[in-house]
Amino acid sequence: MILYVNGDSHTAGAEAVNPYAFAEDDSQYFYLGRTPHPENLSVSWGKLLSLAFQSGFHCDAESASSNTRILRTTRQWLAEKKHNLNDILVVIQWSTWEREEWLYDGIYYQVNGSGIDQVPPEAAERYRNYVIGLDWESKTKEAHEEIWKFHKELEADDIKHVFFNGNNDFSKIQEKLDWGSNYIDPYDPEATFNAQLSNAGFEKVSPNSYHFGKDAHTHWFKFILQYIIKNKFI
Repeated sequence: MILYVNGDSHTAGAEAVNPYAFAEDDSQYFYLGRTPHPENLSVSWGKLLSLAFQSGFHCDAESASSNTRILRTTRQWLAEKKHNLNDILVVIQWSTWEREEWLYDGIYYQVNGSGIDQVPPEAAERYRNYVIGLDWESKTKEAHEEIWKFHKELEADDIKHVFFNGNNDFSKIQEKLDWGSNYIDPYDPEATFNAQLSNAGFEKVSPNSYHFGKDAHTHWFKFILQYIIKNKFI
C-alpha cells in the first residue's frame, strides 16, 4: 500500500521540532526548496501513519498551500499511478478557503488574504484587488463545490480517500452533502485539525505560530489511525 497525503503546513509538519516551515528555510536543506523540512516531516502525523501501516509514503504537502494547489498536485500524482490505484490511500487536509494559486512565468504562487504575500510585479495590482475584494462566503461555497467534485472523481475511480479540515470548516454552507465516511465532519467547527488539537489541550509551538509540535502530531496520528481502521479504509 502507498499512503499519499497532501495539505498545507499542518500536513508538512511545519515547526514540529524546529522553527522551519520550508526546507529551504534551513541552509543545509536549501536545495529542497518549499518542500517540508525533513526533520519536521519525520514526526508529522502522515509519516507516523505510514510507519503504523508499514506502507509506502508520499507527501505532497507544502506550507502556505492553497486548495487549488492541493487539488492540482494530487490529481497529477494519481495520474502517474493510474495503473496502481487500488493500492493507494489518499488522506487530505484542506487548507483555508480563501487561498489561491497563481501561475506566472512557470512559477506557482500561493496567495492568501493577509496582504503580505510575495508576488511578481505584474501581479501586484491583481493581488491588491484580491485582498480588497475577498468574499469569504463566495470562497467557502467555491471550496465546497470543488472538494465535492474531487470526492466524486475519487469515488468514480474507486480510490480510497479521507478528508479533514485544517482551520476552516463548512458550517455556514446551507446545503449539506452526504460525504459518507470520506470526510471527517466537514460541517462541524469543532472537528477541524486546529480545533481538535486545541480542545485536547495542545498549544501552538509559539505565541505567534499557527503550528503544533511533535506531541500534537502524535495525537492526531492516533486519531486518524483509529478513524481509518473503524471505517475500514484498510
